[in-house]
Amino acid sequence: MKSYSESYKAAGVDITAGYKAVELMKSHIAKTMTPCAISGIGGFGGLFQPDLTGISKPVLVSGTDGVGTKLKIAFLMNKHDTVGIDCVAMCVNDIICCGAKPLFFLDYIACGKNYPEKIAEIVSGVAEGCVQSGAALIGGETAEMPGFYPENEYDLAGFSVGIVDRDKILDNSSVKEGDVIIALPSSGVHSNGFSLVRRVFDVENSDIKKPVDCLSGKSIGETLLTPTKIYVKPMTALFEKITVKAVSHITGGGFYENIPRSIPDSFGAKIEKSVVRILPIFELIAKTGNIDERDMFNTFNMGVGMSVVVDKNDADKALEILKENGEDAYIIGEIVKSDESVIIC
Repeated sequence: MKSYSESYKAAGVDITAGYKAVELMKSHIAKTMTPCAISGIGGFGGLFQPDLTGISKPVLVSGTDGVGTKLKIAFLMNKHDTVGIDCVAMCVNDIICCGAKPLFFLDYIACGKNYPEKIAEIVSGVAEGCVQSGAALIGGETAEMPGFYPENEYDLAGFSVGIVDRDKILDNSSVKEGDVIIALPSSGVHSNGFSLVRRVFDVENSDIKKPVDCLSGKSIGETLLTPTKIYVKPMTALFEKITVKAVSHITGGGFYENIPRSIPDSFGAKIEKSVVRILPIFELIAKTGNIDERDMFNTFNMGVGMSVVVDKNDADKALEILKENGEDAYIIGEIVKSDESVIIC
């Protein structure tokens, strides 16, 4: 017999709703299981036995993040099955910047009221993100917090752990002048800059469900909810076949904050602005909000979700590998000697 507390329910926490949510999410979680995941959900800890074949000096790499105020768009659109992909993406895309491969993921959902069907929707997105990244969803937590969150709102965060051989960790020490910078296209705004996006479009007071011509007939809300692209599988294929010198996940802070994190001092990333495939949503944000170009490139990914630095002699092979793995990658610039870490020209 499962536990039940009438007093706790009167205070706003329904334990039985939690049990129902777990039952509803089990089928989604099952899709993420890998041979190394040796425990089911419901225990006090998620168990994972890593396969260390071919790894002589295993190093664990961890990443944690949330979805941020993009969740406000999900509330307004009443669509909750994709933000979980964002949550996973923000963690695993960071992990691969070290050359690591994600192993497992855990999520944390805090809500004002536990609606089991909604919680299961959220977890379905988390599970999809795990499937896309090859990570097992081995645990999580749903916290019902009445009086802290509004009844129809929630927060979503998580963390992932990956592994890499110490000798294969990307440390940017081999980056040199003349190296090529490759762009992996983003799927949209991803999960950053939404406080500005929400102000620009005044989302709480405007019709974000109305189709917009410049967005190929999609609404602003639908476009903004496009899930963050997960780059694990194409990048893993790239790591296996060529020497990758540096990788940047373009998140909050855009080009100016993220690309320098993967480049040594005294070098800069010279980006050819005319070749950057800027997505229509960014053009609409800039126009509607009267935001200058510098601020746009310093806040958003502008259509580039990840940048990769390789030797110029490996560039064509890298593009070929990425395209074979579903990425329409292209060259956006080169590494130069410079006191400026990013030069967009």
